Amino acid sequence: MSTTNSATAAWLTQEAFDRLKAELDHLSGPGRAEIVQKIEAARQEGDLKENGGYHAAKEEQGKIEARIRQLTALLRDAHVGESPADDGIVEPGMIVVARIAGDEESFLLGSREIAGDSDLDVFSEKSPLGAAIVGHKEGDKLSYTAPNGKDITVEIISAKPYAG
Repeated sequence: MSTTNSATAAWLTQEAFDRLKAELDHLSGPGRAEIVQKIEAARQEGDLKENGGYHAAKEEQGKIEARIRQLTALLRDAHVGESPADDGIVEPGMIVVARIAGDEESFLLGSREIAGDSDLDVFSEKSPLGAAIVGHKEGDKLSYTAPNGKDITVEIISAKPYAG
């Protein structure tokens, strides 16, 4: 299932998509209802200028609404469940092993949301490193300019599809 072919779309596993959809459903349903109840209960306590509970609840509401907007946009534009080809070419949805400035690193190229609660390192394909390595293949050596202005050398050791 591919929801879009946009270059800005994030690649997500079906499991990650389902988990994020469940989170969105909770936040936009019961989550919103809970925060409205907290705000109303705090409002009943009186003077809103000095009501810490009210201000905390309003701040929490803002965070929930921001997460709802983030999840809505991510899920709307996501490529879901389409594992990239196992051809050694770096693209979103791949576990990449690379020698970066002399150190070997392994990471997922794609959305942090794919990794969920795992301790897997994740780099966006839009990050300076991600943008530099997309389209390269195993054995390629390249360099890119880091945000601090330094040139960083990279050697792609392997690129395999993420298997969740």
